[in-house]
Amino acid sequence: MTIKNRLLLTGFAMAALTLAGCQKKADDSAATATAPATPAASSGPVGAAPAGGWASQISQTADGGYLMGNPNAPVKLIEYGSRTCPHCAKFTEEGFPELKSKYIDAGKVSYEFRDFAIHPMDPAAILLGQCNGATTFFPILEQMMADQPNVFPKLDKLPANFQQEIANKTPNEQAAAWGEQLGYVQFVGQRGVPEAKAKACLADPKALDALSKRMQDGVTRYNVSFTPFFVVNGKPAGENTTVWSALEPILKGAGA
Repeated sequence: MTIKNRLLLTGFAMAALTLAGCQKKADDSAATATAPATPAASSGPVGAAPAGGWASQISQTADGGYLMGNPNAPVKLIEYGSRTCPHCAKFTEEGFPELKSKYIDAGKVSYEFRDFAIHPMDPAAILLGQCNGATTFFPILEQMMADQPNVFPKLDKLPANFQQEIANKTPNEQAAAWGEQLGYVQFVGQRGVPEAKAKACLADPKALDALSKRMQDGVTRYNVSFTPFFVVNGKPAGENTTVWSALEPILKGAGA
């Protein structure tokens, strides 16, 4: 099944939205990659950090992700993550602060987050989380991860026929429905995204199509099959590397 088809599916049972869902394969044909990270070809000394530190340098990449840190860092880390994946939230809470302070701000590691939808409500969270672009991307991302315990109970309170009612709607209409039901519109509204702008982002078919293509690219290029899925200097870190204690040695081995 292609990523695009998975992205458009909303009619499966709510049991599919279990907390272990972020370890599900994202594509039926995707193999788990375990290749070791490749050290940077030529790391050299890290240049002086700009005012505000390297972690304050945020930009959108050509691959549609958002990058924090020194774009010329000797170690380049990519995370494919889901905003509704508890494993991703755990990494954000437990690992990201140390990654940021020890490696990103020092200019040794650049960190790029690429959104990867694994649950039917993910596109709503993604479209809204990216709505303001690089300006608020990482703060909203971190806060969405932290807010998962408030979002999941709302799934149990959805109208019994909710998914049936939206099954025949367009993907953008489905995203808008999820955004309203789970309070994502209000959530980003409290973080600087006006309601009119939020609804416009949810209604943007080009943004949803771009998300689908980026996800399929992740599967094709790296065999992304679970979240969080890390890539270090172009090599997938492996299926046992979903926590900071396992990822940090790989970063060090790559030259961080």
